Amino acid sequence: MLSKPGSSPPGAAPPPDRAAPTLLPERADGPPIRIVVHGSSGITESTDIAALSTLHADAKSCLWVDLIDPDPELVRAVGKELGLHPLIAENIAEANQRAKIETFGEVVHIVLFSLRFAGKAEAYEIDFVLGERFLLSVHGRESDLAAAAKLRVDAVKVLDRGADYLLYALADHVVDGYFPVLDELAEEIDELQDKVVATADETTLQRLFELKRELIAIRRATSPAREIFNQLTNREGVSIDEAHVVYFRDVYDHLIRVTDELDNYRELVAGTLDIYLTIVNNNLSVIMKRLTGVTVIVAGIVAIAGIFGMSEAGTAFAGAEAAGFWIVTAFTLAVAVVAAIILRRIDWI
Repeated sequence: MLSKPGSSPPGAAPPPDRAAPTLLPERADGPPIRIVVHGSSGITESTDIAALSTLHADAKSCLWVDLIDPDPELVRAVGKELGLHPLIAENIAEANQRAKIETFGEVVHIVLFSLRFAGKAEAYEIDFVLGERFLLSVHGRESDLAAAAKLRVDAVKVLDRGADYLLYALADHVVDGYFPVLDELAEEIDELQDKVVATADETTLQRLFELKRELIAIRRATSPAREIFNQLTNREGVSIDEAHVVYFRDVYDHLIRVTDELDNYRELVAGTLDIYLTIVNNNLSVIMKRLTGVTVIVAGIVAIAGIFGMSEAGTAFAGAEAAGFWIVTAFTLAVAVVAAIILRRIDWI
């Protein structure tokens, strides 16, 4: 149970600062459901699914149901208690959805993706269901929504402003998590560019292709979110308070920046691949020049040897050959040395 705002009786210790209340941190081995209610009695937490319908019935309450890596049965049970359309529960239970927004009457189902970087960038699905006075969030243990900065600073204030503001706080936390991943990708692209210039090997090429696939996957996961927040701020019938629309527009601006940076990174990776291919082609040209230079030298020796013949070589090595043999041999070697010097000066060998 979290601290409850309210006046203290005479003689009691003063209540803690309102900025202090925070949601309990998620634990790796914690329960798969967390129910947070802000009502007339303050903020309370529970894991009792059976109490959902009663808690939601309170017209003055704001309800947050957070499911952490739930099984399909739990999702359907929570959906039934909240009176959600069966398709919402089915879509959440199936997972592997694309980023999207769907409306079922006054209930809005939103699918976003959080990003993490652990050697490579990975996207994890998060489902939000926004209804009247409640927000349902479903995610894996990779995403800690309770760590949102606004909830850590003042959970009371966030929940007091309604479920739509809670959605903004959590979505803003998810989108803000994109930027550290983008920074990691930018650093890796810089390192790969340096490696390509220094040593264009197959390992670097393989990582470039992997990075290109990661950027495509990230863009596929995050790019539709722009349209989601565009609809949240412009579509009629969505349960967003007019005073809170500006906050969703701020998230929309962040997503535009994310999309622009991803496009820039894709261009940088494509440019790095072009540089790699150019360097490989240049190295191949250098090798071909070297081989051509060696061929020129060997071809000269072979030509002279072919003209004068080598049938008397045995006699020459026995010391019985005339001096002309040695003169031709010396001339052949001199031509080879001169050719090697010339080719060296023009950087062909």
